[in-house]
Amino acid sequence: MLKEKTLAQLRGKKNLLAFSAGVDSTALLFLLKQHNIIFDIAIVNYGIRKQSLQEVAYAKSLTCEDLISVCRVFNAPKISNNFESNARKIRYKFFEELISTYRYENLLTAHHLGDRFEWMLMQFCKGAGCIEIAGMQDFEAREGYNIVRPLLHVDKQELLCFLNTHNIKYFEDETNLDENIQRNSFRHKHTNPLLHKYRSGIKKSFEYIDIDREILTPHVEIKSINGFTYFKSSQNSRIDIFTIDKILKSQGYMLSAKERELLKNEKTIVAGRKFIINQDRNLIFIVPYTKNRSDFIMPHAFKEKCRTLKIEPKLRPYLYIDKEAFNYFCTVFFVP
Repeated sequence: MLKEKTLAQLRGKKNLLAFSAGVDSTALLFLLKQHNIIFDIAIVNYGIRKQSLQEVAYAKSLTCEDLISVCRVFNAPKISNNFESNARKIRYKFFEELISTYRYENLLTAHHLGDRFEWMLMQFCKGAGCIEIAGMQDFEAREGYNIVRPLLHVDKQELLCFLNTHNIKYFEDETNLDENIQRNSFRHKHTNPLLHKYRSGIKKSFEYIDIDREILTPHVEIKSINGFTYFKSSQNSRIDIFTIDKILKSQGYMLSAKERELLKNEKTIVAGRKFIINQDRNLIFIVPYTKNRSDFIMPHAFKEKCRTLKIEPKLRPYLYIDKEAFNYFCTVFFVP
């Protein structure tokens, strides 16, 4: 059920599986075991369901299995609003802290064909192009690690069949049945019925989409020094925005629809008060957002050099703090 290409990326590496004890991640865990992949597991307890304590206990019990040495648990703080979005932020912050501390190379998630198809349909309904609706990929490089999604070509019904055939225990999250949640409503009314009727065709379509995506997105050389990242503009705003989005995702940030629109017309934007994106002189620069506070005084000589070189004012506070990036910036781009 797992692709040999994906397994090759996991063998001999330090792997962390994002686990929930549900159908998807439980199936992935036992499929990895079948292929002798060594990994640790990490689970987040959001404390909103009585069953969650049983799920954590089950996760811990799995460390008795061969190939699984550690189960890492995080008890999340109470989430008072926008649960899905905030839960995702908490989850990935936990995973990335583990990755940084224990030097994991791959984070494995159990996203499957239904998740990918659901994303595609939702993006299509909102208004999206080929690059956006292609959605999740099997392998995605992030800053310091890789996200690997071994199940993107597998339907949930196939995962259920695998678990039931092998009499493997798993938990059902009753919140997945709540159609007051937009994603659940979309899944039950649209995604699942279409997959049930046209699964083989949908799988084949994604194979073609992945091939087309490679053709439609030319290779862009991205260079970085410390927090300073840049690349040469393709002269196509959609490709440039795709590349910006790829860079920011690798650093744990997702552009909003509004920010994407701003990038089409604005030379410089601040994204989420976390990053400055500047499009200038056929180049695109991305640096961490640094606020120019009243107690943050840049020397006159530095400001004058920035003015002479016509450096975007919003970039200057960061470049003043990071002298190495500033010197590199000047040497490579602005010194005759």
